[in-house]
Amino acid sequence: MVFDYTAPAELFIAKRSGGPRAPLGYRRFASAAEAIRFAVEELPAGRILGAFMQIGDLRFDSERIRSLYDCEDYPLRRARS
Repeated sequence: MVFDYTAPAELFIAKRSGGPRAPLGYRRFASAAEAIRFAVEELPAGRILGAFMQIGDLRFDSERIRSLYDCEDYPLRRARS
């Protein structure tokens, strides 16, 4: 699958408390690459597990977000490990 890292993306982040019915945090990004970078590099590990990214009608869970970040096609510079 060819993934468009330049497409606008929305990131929905589970709140820390409140259970499954708690509202989600929301951020909009100009590109999927920026949303992926934010999710992987800036969210605490426990919070990314409940996150998902939406691009149009496509939805990507935390595992898929991480795999897009790890892909050799990812266009942004990665944080040092």
